[in-house]
Amino acid sequence: MDIRKDILWRVNLSFLVMVLLGVVVLGRAFYIQRVEGNFWRSMADSLHQKFMPLEAERGTIYSEDGNMLSTSVPIFDIYVDFGADGLREKNGQRFKDNIDSLSFNMARLFKDKTTTQYKKEMQLAYKNNDRYYPLKKKISFSEYIELRNFPLVRLGRNKSGFIVDIRDKRINPYVLLANRTIGLSRDNARKNVGIEQSYDSLLKGTTGQRLMRYVAGAYMPVEGSEVEPENGKDIVTTLDTYMQDVAESALMKMLVNNNSLHGTVIVMETASGKIKAIANLGQQKDKDGNIIRDKGGVPVYLEDLNYGIGKATEPGSIFKLATLISLMDDKYVDKNTIVDCEGGAKYFYGLRIKDSHLGTGAITVKDAFSHSSNVAFAKLADQYYHTQPSKFTDHLHKFRLDTLTGIDITATSGRPTIKKPGNKRSWYNTTIPYMAHGYEELVTPLHMLMLYNAVANNGKMMKPYLVNAVKQYGMDVKTYEPVVLVDKICSDETLVQVQECLSAVVDSLHGTGHKVLFDSAYKIAGKTGTAVTALDNKGYNKGNKIYQASFIGYFPASQPKYTMAVVIQNSKESKLIYGADVSGTVFKEISDKLYARFLSNRKYSMPGISDTLMYNYYGMKNDLNSILGTLKMPYADSATGGYWRSMNVKNSTATLQMPADAATGVTIIPNVMGMGLKDAVYMTENKGLKVTITGRGRVISQSLPAGTTFKKGQPITLFLN
Repeated sequence: MDIRKDILWRVNLSFLVMVLLGVVVLGRAFYIQRVEGNFWRSMADSLHQKFMPLEAERGTIYSEDGNMLSTSVPIFDIYVDFGADGLREKNGQRFKDNIDSLSFNMARLFKDKTTTQYKKEMQLAYKNNDRYYPLKKKISFSEYIELRNFPLVRLGRNKSGFIVDIRDKRINPYVLLANRTIGLSRDNARKNVGIEQSYDSLLKGTTGQRLMRYVAGAYMPVEGSEVEPENGKDIVTTLDTYMQDVAESALMKMLVNNNSLHGTVIVMETASGKIKAIANLGQQKDKDGNIIRDKGGVPVYLEDLNYGIGKATEPGSIFKLATLISLMDDKYVDKNTIVDCEGGAKYFYGLRIKDSHLGTGAITVKDAFSHSSNVAFAKLADQYYHTQPSKFTDHLHKFRLDTLTGIDITATSGRPTIKKPGNKRSWYNTTIPYMAHGYEELVTPLHMLMLYNAVANNGKMMKPYLVNAVKQYGMDVKTYEPVVLVDKICSDETLVQVQECLSAVVDSLHGTGHKVLFDSAYKIAGKTGTAVTALDNKGYNKGNKIYQASFIGYFPASQPKYTMAVVIQNSKESKLIYGADVSGTVFKEISDKLYARFLSNRKYSMPGISDTLMYNYYGMKNDLNSILGTLKMPYADSATGGYWRSMNVKNSTATLQMPADAATGVTIIPNVMGMGLKDAVYMTENKGLKVTITGRGRVISQSLPAGTTFKKGQPITLFLN
C-alpha cells in the first residue's frame, strides 16, 4: 500500500472529524445562547440574586381614649459597602481622610468600643473589601439622626458606602398596663398572645420585597428594585387607660400588702359588654421556687398570665348567684322562703358542708344569700335538683357557664368545665350540693362577670369584647358593635328579687360585703366569695389549702354603669383571706375612683378657710396689677403715681402701697427681700448701689438693711436661694 496515500487519508479523516466536532460545538453554543439562553441566564441570576422580604410596618393598638398601647418604632441596622467605588477611588483617599474622625464619633455615640477598636475594625473590613459589613445593629432613631452627620457618612451612600436597613421594633409605651391582654408581638407569630395574636393578620399588613444581589461574598440590595410593603391596620380597643391604671394600682397594692399569689380585675361596661380594664398580676418566682423581690424587698408582680380570661377555677360562693336564679326561675323558692341552715353545718351523703359562721338557724333565702350560707344553697339545690339534675345544668348552659365566652382573644386554658349528669366517672350524689355553692365546676372570672353583668343589665347577657374598630390611615375599616348572647336569662320577677338579694349583700347589716363596701356615696350590689383551693394541687388538707377571694358586683346599683370582677388567689402567708376583706377592698377603691371621675355630678370645691398669714411682696405696679387681675384677686391701691409698690396679701385680698423711700422722698436702702433677681437689681442699681449677687432664685437676705441711708457707689450683696 502506498504510504503517502495512507498518511493523507488519515490526515483528511482527522480534519473531517475536527470539522464535524467544531460544527457540533458551534451548534451547541448557538442552541444554548439562542434557544436556552433565558433559562440559563435566569438560573445564573438565581444563584447570584434573590428577593428578600420587606416587612410592613405593624399597625398600632390604641386605647378607647386615644392612647397608644402597643406600637412599632423604627430601629436601624448600619452596613458598609467597603467596595463602593466612591469609597475606593483615588486609592481610598476619602476613607483614609475620614477614618479617624469617624471612629472617634462612633465611640463617643455608642460607647461600646474605643476609637482605636472602631478604627481597626473598619480598616480590616476595608482591606478585605467586605461588601455588606454589619457595622452596628439596632440603633435608635435619635442615634441614627446623629450618625447621619458623622464624617464620611454625611457624604451619602455612593461615596461613603454606608447602607441603612430600617426595621421595626414592637414596644408597649405603658409597659405593664394591660400587657397580657394587649399581648406580645414576636418574630414567630404563633407565639404571640392577646390582641397581637388575635388580630395579627390585620396588624402585620402585606410584606413587600427587595432584590438582593450576591457580590463578593455577601448579598447587597439592588437600588430601585423594592416592592413597597403595605402597612398594617390600627386596632382601637375598648380599654380606657385611666380605668386600667386605677385597676392595676389597686390590685398591685393588695397583692403586695397581703402577699397574695396572683389576681385579676375586669371592668365591663354594663350596657355594651365592652371590657374597659383588665389587670392580671402574678407573683414572680425563680427556678428554685423562691419569690423574686426588688431592691426594697418587695415581691415582684408582672402580667405573666391572663388570669381573668385564661384560668378556670372553682369559683366558690360567687357561683351561688347561678343557683339562686335557677331556684327562683323554677318557682321553687322566692326571697322570703325559709331555709334552715341547721347551725351552719350538715352532712350530704357522708361529706360535711359547713358555713364560715356557725350557729345560723332558719332564715330567708335573701338572708341566706347575703350571709353566704353554703349549707342553705347546698340543701335547697339537693332538695329540688337531686332527682332531676339536668334541670339545674340546663340553667347553667343557658347562663353560658359551660361555653367559651367568645371574647376576641385566645385563651384555650380558660375553657369551663360543668359536669354533666349521667357521667359515672364524675357525677356523684354530692355533686349537686357542691356545685350549688361553687365547687366541682371550673369557670373563669369572665364567665362569672358575664352572669353578674346580665343581672345588672336587666337580664340581657352581652358578649364581652375588647376591640372597637379597625382603622387604616385614620379611617374606619371595620367597627364592632355590642352583641347580645342571651336576650333574657330569667323572668322579670326573678330578676327583681335577685337584684334585691345582691344589694342586700352590701346593704344588710349582716351581709358579707357590708363592712367593707357599705360606706359609699353610691349603691353597690354584688357577691363575695371565698373558695378553698389546693396549693400546688396537693389536696385540700389543712396544711396545703389556700383561699381564693372574690367579689363581683356592679355600680351604681340603681342604674348600673359598670360591672366588675375581682378575683385574688391568696398564699399561705396572706393575712387576709375573705372575699370582702381582700377583693371587696380592691373593688371599692376602683369603683370609688371611677364613680368620682365618670359618674358623680358633685363638683369638689375647696372649703373656705380663713387665711391668717400675711404675705408681703415688692415689685413693679404694672406687674402686680397684671398678676392680681389674672388670679381674679380683689386688691386696693392706696397710692397714686410711681412705678413701684409694696403688696400685702391676707384673706385672699391684696393691698398695694407706695414703698417707704418713694413715699418720703428720702434716699434710703430699698427692701428687696422676696424679689426676683431682675427686680432686685433694678431697684438697687437705680439707687446708685453697687450690687453683688450670691446664689440664685429669690432674695432671702441683703447685706445693707432696708430703710437706712447710704452713699452712691456703696456695695450691697444680695443673697438668693
